[in-house]
Amino acid sequence: MPDQPFAVSSHFQLSIGLHALGSFTACDGLGCTMDVEERVEGGTNGHVWQLPTRLRYTNVVLSRPLTQETVLVWAWLRAQVIEPVRLPGQLVALGPDRRPLVRWLLDGVLPVRWSGPMFDVDQSQPARETLEITHNGFLGITV
Repeated sequence: MPDQPFAVSSHFQLSIGLHALGSFTACDGLGCTMDVEERVEGGTNGHVWQLPTRLRYTNVVLSRPLTQETVLVWAWLRAQVIEPVRLPGQLVALGPDRRPLVRWLLDGVLPVRWSGPMFDVDQSQPARETLEITHNGFLGITV
């Protein structure tokens, strides 16, 4: 079996609707949890039934060093302030050659929080921005 390309934690692209928001270097929170209800059946003492009820999707937090792409995020945020609209989104993990490996198609994306960079001349780290989004679930995951 030939070696498969793998995702690296430093390359992600995000687009929401027609808004291409650029590349990010960190992504956290892409996931979901299944809520379950416990049901006890009379006469069955060996186990308790765990019945699935709903999926809950976690917020996704993306960050990157400050670049001119922050203007793209601001344009989308501004549009959401004027008229909040849940749009489909696409988060793409890129391989070492920066070609797409996996795409998560997100349903009903909205911004939750944007944090601008902290500037400190005593720190030798790049100034970073952070974007947190929420969504209604996955429309699909593709290659």
